[in-house]
Amino acid sequence: MALNIVFLIIGLIVLILGGDFLVKGSSSIALRLKLSPLVVGLTIVAFGTSAPELLISVKSALAGSPDLAMGNIIGSNICNLALVLGITAIISPIYVQKNSIKIDWPMTMGSSLLLYLIIREGFVHSYEGILFISILIVYLFFIIRKSRRDIKIAKNLEKEFDLPETTNTLLKDISYIALGSIGLYLGAEWFVGGAKEMAIQMGVEERVIGITVLALGTSLPELVTSSVASFKKETDLALGNLMGSNIFNILSILGITSIIKEIKVNDVILKSDIIWMLGITLIILPMMLSKRTLGRAEGVILLMIYIFYTYTVVWPN
Repeated sequence: MALNIVFLIIGLIVLILGGDFLVKGSSSIALRLKLSPLVVGLTIVAFGTSAPELLISVKSALAGSPDLAMGNIIGSNICNLALVLGITAIISPIYVQKNSIKIDWPMTMGSSLLLYLIIREGFVHSYEGILFISILIVYLFFIIRKSRRDIKIAKNLEKEFDLPETTNTLLKDISYIALGSIGLYLGAEWFVGGAKEMAIQMGVEERVIGITVLALGTSLPELVTSSVASFKKETDLALGNLMGSNIFNILSILGITSIIKEIKVNDVILKSDIIWMLGITLIILPMMLSKRTLGRAEGVILLMIYIFYTYTVVWPN
């Protein structure tokens, strides 16, 4: 058991570092090619920061562990909007921007509902993955076009992604990309392998490990980033960031994973976990509309929901 935990921790660290190197190298090359910082942020950086979750989901699906793949995605979404957002709001109240209400929340809820409708048949097929990717492309096109018309939104989005500066040489960029790719591959191998062995040794379903351990692990970067921003009183972009992460989890990660390998959906995920995800996403709306601020009271409510949900997953009886 101890060895599996070591593999999990090392795998997670290598995954995060791999994603960071990949983002640095890819972003630097894109900026050298004179691409807009906004476009780079919404495409390369967004996909790069989601790379750990993507590699874990693809590796899990290919290894014959669809519950780890689906549990990781749904668990991460629950973690983002309950645990991470809850802790962030407790540390410092979050001002709700107009775009979070008009664009981010409807897109988050719409993606979640679409996922629910699709998995009711018990599978996510490759053609449904293509549908997810197509919707994501249209969404990104809409955001980029809208942001270019609105200078304030564009500046906020560029601030949100905090783009790295270009490196000294192209060789350094390529080296970053190579190191990042190797790190992501090895990190996914160790992280997923450790999770599978842990599930076997503990005698629990892989879904439980996916929903809890994998989801929490892959949400740690968002938790750290949001908490630090909250301590600095820079929470204006936190809500949009987290909902954007949820949108990417469904449309890009699940989309790409299901194209590579069709995913079988556990009945418990369909009847319980995704309902929790939809419920938490729904609860966020009245909290956003009330005084246009997520305060400490809302943060406590979200955190308590996450704790109770995790308790029902780990100790269902």
